[in-house]
Amino acid sequence: MPNGPLSLPARLYLLAWDTSKRKITGSTHLHHLVRAGALTELAQRGLLVDDDGIVTPVDADSRTGDLVLDGLLELVSESRPRRWKPWVTSWARVTLDAVRAQLAAEGYLRAEKKRVLGIFPSVEYELDRVPAVEALRAEARQVLGGPVPVADVCDRDAALVALATAAELRTLASPKDRRLHKARIDELTERSGAAAPALRKVIQEVRTAVIVAATTATTATTATTTAATTAN
Repeated sequence: MPNGPLSLPARLYLLAWDTSKRKITGSTHLHHLVRAGALTELAQRGLLVDDDGIVTPVDADSRTGDLVLDGLLELVSESRPRRWKPWVTSWARVTLDAVRAQLAAEGYLRAEKKRVLGIFPSVEYELDRVPAVEALRAEARQVLGGPVPVADVCDRDAALVALATAAELRTLASPKDRRLHKARIDELTERSGAAAPALRKVIQEVRTAVIVAATTATTATTATTTAATTAN
């Protein structure tokens, strides 16, 4: 895929951008998706393992050289023991903020400082490298739809599509596409953890947590919209 040096959480974040409208999608649960990507990559690299269901660093001093991934490694090392699903949501916005800052530093995003109500400092991000994101999306759609056999897809690309479809990113696949390719998505999920049986279990748990987060966010948004319509 293009942007090979980019981490899985960074690629998931970029994949959420609607390049035609220059706006982010799935924002209500994007932080959970990005965190899931970071957990998955660290597990695929063998730096986080499953110890009777608990997320456990192999070596508290290990580093990847990627600020986002290393930040999460440090957070896990310094926090009380948690299972995989809670780690998808615990302080997830910290990972999202780190990814956005990293991508801004690398020229994928443009950071614009603003003030909310003219008082509180805030940063908004605009997408700069549109062709790179469109290339990433095109490659991800090829992974989703074939014709490359799942066995020939690398584990990181398989994880990208498995997690993005779990989060219902419409920039990658519509609901119809997800139904059409359900069997292949299941195969890609298995492929994401192909290195070891324990890793397959981890990927399944992380992906399930993303599905729950996406469903919860959609339900809350629908309820809010319904309440507002009723009130009017």
